[in-house]
Amino acid sequence: MYVQNTSVPERKPVTVPGLSAMKAQGRRIVMLTAYDASFAWHLESAGIDVALVGDSLGMVVQGHRSTLPVTLDQMVYHTAAVARGLAATLLVADLPFMADRDLAHALDAGARLVGEGGAGMVKIEGAAPHILESIAALAARAIPVCAHLGLTPQSVLKFGGFRIQGKEQAAADRVLSEALAVQAAGADLLVMEGVPAELGRRVTAALSIPVIGIGAGPHCDGQVLVIHDMLGITPGKRPKFSKDFLAGRDSVAAAISAYAEDVRSGAFPAPEHCFN
Repeated sequence: MYVQNTSVPERKPVTVPGLSAMKAQGRRIVMLTAYDASFAWHLESAGIDVALVGDSLGMVVQGHRSTLPVTLDQMVYHTAAVARGLAATLLVADLPFMADRDLAHALDAGARLVGEGGAGMVKIEGAAPHILESIAALAARAIPVCAHLGLTPQSVLKFGGFRIQGKEQAAADRVLSEALAVQAAGADLLVMEGVPAELGRRVTAALSIPVIGIGAGPHCDGQVLVIHDMLGITPGKRPKFSKDFLAGRDSVAAAISAYAEDVRSGAFPAPEHCFN
């Protein structure tokens, strides 16, 4: 049985209104993925603001080539494990592939991730009409929602791979329109992935909700990385937008703390981690 380590310094819980206040104050938000209680404890110890149980676990934990095979049961399992390692860090969990195929399934998935998994927010990809309907319905039932636009991994088959989005003007305008739409539907947070830095800046400036970037440039309100990428332990080539924070350091704890410090200071992402 996992027993939470009580030596972690106490701090006020990170809340959804608190994230909005951080945007208003110009304080960068630090998000990092976690998939089990031990890594969650390290995030809590380092003062990470938001822990994300991403369906990226399908690739970095399960060894799949995409996030598509991940099931809702698996997401609930990993979310509950991460929740046991957290106290103040806000927990966000992904709705996996096709869990949002209609309103009933989206509501059931949200209820399970919050009720069984202990999530404080759920993340949903895209801005199609049925997604906007689901965001509104979840928000109306007091389930906070994090939207996800740009390179949405669950659309990898349609994109033809993990490709940067919003490079042409028309595509960039469409992403901005989608961002405004998910905000209007009731999303409290937005993850922008794999877009040019200038588009990340435009979206962040246009929205009142916080925007968290992953390969979206330095102008977002915060940053998120997959923890395996920032520790340099992902098999194969590390994404351009990531950085090995464990290199030159002697512990996972030191790497996570360095990541948090660099995000908050604006040192990360640097130009070499961004797309034009």
